[in-house]
Amino acid sequence: MPFGPTVIWLLAGVGFCLVELLLPTAFVASMMGVSAFIVALISLVLPQLSWQIILWMVISVALVVLVQRWVPKQKASAIADATEAETLTEILPGKTGRVLYEGNSWQAQCDDETLAIAPQQKVCVVGRKGTTLLVMPENLLHH
Repeated sequence: MPFGPTVIWLLAGVGFCLVELLLPTAFVASMMGVSAFIVALISLVLPQLSWQIILWMVISVALVVLVQRWVPKQKASAIADATEAETLTEILPGKTGRVLYEGNSWQAQCDDETLAIAPQQKVCVVGRKGTTLLVMPENLLHH
């Protein structure tokens, strides 16, 4: 049984909304889903698929722009200076390793590129470069 355009738009709307639940996209996928639901209703009176697609794109862009204006912008949370973590792997001089920070494994690098840090050692998070934490051995900072 072939599906009509209305059913396809409804399925597309559900699909986009599910994508938003699984992979948060700052409401972009959900707005594309909502616009697919709107086009599903419009498809009952506008049978031309090309116009439906154009309408879906226009409504999607408009909804994304509107929602981006209404949703407050969140600033990336800064990592507090001297926050405790523990190395999971050895961090060699100038190389990255892994630390356990706030219950999650993070890529980390020693802030002093001449030092090595052994595994299972307490470290302090002193900064961040992208998704890599900059750490220093706790015993060096507390002397």
